[in-house]
Amino acid sequence: MTLIIKNRAVVEDSWTVVRAADDGALPEVAALPAGKVIVPLALWQGSRDALVAAKGRDELGVWLAPDSEPADLANDFDRLALIGVDFPVFRDGRGYSIARLLRERYGYNGELRAIGDVLRDQLLYLERCGFDAFAVRADKDIQDALNAFGEFTIKYQGAVDDPTPLFRRRAAA
Repeated sequence: MTLIIKNRAVVEDSWTVVRAADDGALPEVAALPAGKVIVPLALWQGSRDALVAAKGRDELGVWLAPDSEPADLANDFDRLALIGVDFPVFRDGRGYSIARLLRERYGYNGELRAIGDVLRDQLLYLERCGFDAFAVRADKDIQDALNAFGEFTIKYQGAVDDPTPLFRRRAAA
């Protein structure tokens, strides 16, 4: 079983990320693997009702690509168990903005998972943007990745986890 970090603990992952074929073709709903699946936004948009009927809320998640619009899911939060945000390459930071939009603008409170090229160096910053689950790249040591959360004890900027910047926290004290 694959391991992920969820709420700063290593846990078994019972979800399967469904991706388009090499030619870009999306799978049919009937061809999805058994169990919990995280499907691409395009599949969700094209087969929303069929997916909910086939999987139900507890076994269904949607993942967003870096160029996806988070507003496209804003009315569907109650139909999904989780939302994933894909990081196709380490240096693509658009997923950070997607996470903040989901949490701060659209009020998403469910599991928000970083998938794709997710590395230890990103974890604390991803958490600050609103992620609470991380599918660390398979070739990396997930136990070592946990250390990323304790590397910085003081955070200067405001973020999803603490919107008050340090200078305001000091002034209030």
